[in-house]
Amino acid sequence: MLYREVGQFRTSYAADQAIFPIRQDRIGMLALLLVAYIAVPLVANEYWLSTIFVPFFVFSLAALGLNILTGYAGQLSLGTGGFMAVGAFTAYKLATAFPGLNIVLVFVAAGIVTALVGLLFGIPSLRIKGFYLAVATLAAQFFLIWLFVKVAWFQNYSASGVITAPPRAVFGHFFVTGPEARPAYKYWFTLTFAAVLALAAKNMVRGATGRKWMAIRDMDIAAEIIGIRPLSTKLLAFAVSSFYIGIAGALWAFIYTASVEALAFDIDRSFQILFMIIIGGLGSILGSFLGAAFIILLPIFLNNLPNQLGLHVGVALVTNLQDIIYGALIVFFLIAEPNGLAALWRIGKEKLRLWPFPH
Repeated sequence: MLYREVGQFRTSYAADQAIFPIRQDRIGMLALLLVAYIAVPLVANEYWLSTIFVPFFVFSLAALGLNILTGYAGQLSLGTGGFMAVGAFTAYKLATAFPGLNIVLVFVAAGIVTALVGLLFGIPSLRIKGFYLAVATLAAQFFLIWLFVKVAWFQNYSASGVITAPPRAVFGHFFVTGPEARPAYKYWFTLTFAAVLALAAKNMVRGATGRKWMAIRDMDIAAEIIGIRPLSTKLLAFAVSSFYIGIAGALWAFIYTASVEALAFDIDRSFQILFMIIIGGLGSILGSFLGAAFIILLPIFLNNLPNQLGLHVGVALVTNLQDIIYGALIVFFLIAEPNGLAALWRIGKEKLRLWPFPH
């Protein structure tokens, strides 16, 4: 088989701790990026770029942020939608208050502000955990949405309560918002954010920070005994998670929808992101992308399946079927494969590495 690490020698700790230590993984990742950056924009139409790929990257970032907090650090959160709203409205205020500020800096600043808000709402995690922490983050979800709905300053006193992304370019005429923005530009922009932040997260969870998060997740008392400080470790997890989710919210409001209201980030959005990491795999970078892809593609499949079978099914029934399937799959994965779709991929790789020997 082609997937082998036999004969690939590493002579330093740096080489052994590389993000992709196996040559085939490095080649595969490079090929995947080349296909994503070059081939997809050439063959995909506007519908696929704007309606499939852009929300897929946005959801992947949001799921990645929640996975850092819940999957790696073990801190359950139901406030993802609220933190996405913080990122969206912060980016809007910055973009309108500082028209000359580059859109990339706007999004990074929105992520930093969201990280600070995440730190604030992460303080209860120092005293409570599990279900009680979930309730605390749920309160943050409702409070943040209420704040953005009731305080008109965040919407620049818009009568409709809807914020609209002003035209902004990354450089030159590379507009990613506004009437001059092209679907391919939006696609490349969101892809770059997703790729860079995913690689940063993968590197982070493999280092000392990630090991501290996982120690707190597995047994916080034992982690504290061996010298890990729960205060800084949990708050760092909330900050990094909120940073990712805030950028995802900014991308949602500016790149995907171009205009959005605070209610678009309600509790249903938080549960949707939670479904992604459960189905994709808790504690897995790849699982965040697999879960996002599943959630994006399932409604499209359900909408097209009745037409392919010659059946006439109402929109309300299709929506209810989605909820039923989400719930059934969550129960299935929690029982049959708690580590989600990412575990199936990992098992397949291990079998390839050892084939044809049994194990």
